[in-house]
Amino acid sequence: MNVETLGLWLTKAARERRDLGNLFEAFCLELRQRGSSISRASLGLEGLDPEVGGSRYVWEQEAIIYTSVPRAGVVQSAGYQNSPMKIVDDTGRPFRRRLEGEQTMPVLEELRQSGATDYAMFPMPFIDTTRSAVIAYSTPAPTGFTDAELQGLEAATDLFGPYAERQVLRQIAVDLLDVYVGPHTGRRIIEGHVERGDMETIEAAIWLADMRGFTRRSESSAVRDVLNGLNAWLEAMVGPIHAHQGEVLKFIGDAILAIFPTGTRQSGRVVCAAALAAVEEARRQVEEVNRARAAQGLWPLEFGVGLHFGEVVYGNIGAPRRLDFTVIGAAVNRASRLQELSKQLGRQTIISGAFAGHIDGPLVPLGTHRLRDVAEPQSVYGLPAESAAR
Repeated sequence: MNVETLGLWLTKAARERRDLGNLFEAFCLELRQRGSSISRASLGLEGLDPEVGGSRYVWEQEAIIYTSVPRAGVVQSAGYQNSPMKIVDDTGRPFRRRLEGEQTMPVLEELRQSGATDYAMFPMPFIDTTRSAVIAYSTPAPTGFTDAELQGLEAATDLFGPYAERQVLRQIAVDLLDVYVGPHTGRRIIEGHVERGDMETIEAAIWLADMRGFTRRSESSAVRDVLNGLNAWLEAMVGPIHAHQGEVLKFIGDAILAIFPTGTRQSGRVVCAAALAAVEEARRQVEEVNRARAAQGLWPLEFGVGLHFGEVVYGNIGAPRRLDFTVIGAAVNRASRLQELSKQLGRQTIISGAFAGHIDGPLVPLGTHRLRDVAEPQSVYGLPAESAAR
């Protein structure tokens, strides 16, 4: 197998193929063109995501298949513990096995039964040595891999490594921004909106929710029980927000600030309906969680939320080396005051007149009330089907 000019080929191919799966598929086909006997290749990459441990691209029969690998329990799983990957991770060295007779490692036995005669896995030389990065190859050739072919595959893997790492590092950056600041905000940051004062005025439905009784629970319950309750409540809130195209901007202790921006294609009517649907779904999810918690003898989760619609300033604020990408403005303050009013009125959801003006369905008028630091009294509304918060 000729790999002398493979580096030049990869440089050009990587410019033309920004998707890692497409590049890996082209790489495998190029190895075949250069005389390799491989019939299957697997690219395994460890990521940095709270739910996804990594990704795997499998090239076989002229096609590429992508799968994500869950993070939870992977390292402890029997499949990993009895695998070539475990050996390569532990040693940092290549693994090679001729597939003669029944194999004790399930992945190798599966390959043997599908017609493979030889298998080799090579670690890729990533700068970040703390994460797994490998390519495994198998062949159906009657005599397996020759020594020369193994040397060529190892050299080819080394050449592919920098292109894979570049993609992995970008994906890690995107994943972490998605998790910590949200996908829309994360995209703006990755596109270069990083200067303090880089802000824009947008219209949005604003959601500000607060978990009831958190301070009291913190004083009277074990820390682990309080954190478990807080996480359960946050999960019940965030899922519906994301499902209805909202974006969580931050957790403020036991509170959540989220927005549903109008953007260029959505009207105030659309985003307010989405925010309201998210509230109703969150209420249902909290009720389900509370039924499960009651069966375990745990205290119920309670909350209040303020919904407002208006203009906010969206972007970077903070110190030169510690920025926050968020929204500020009078509309955010009003959403916060509406949430405070929900406690006084014994309701879960308090809706401003500005928000209510974009809602087609029936709402319950709750009168006119003064909001803290707001000059004029405000008309507020509630949900017809909502039971009063305890």
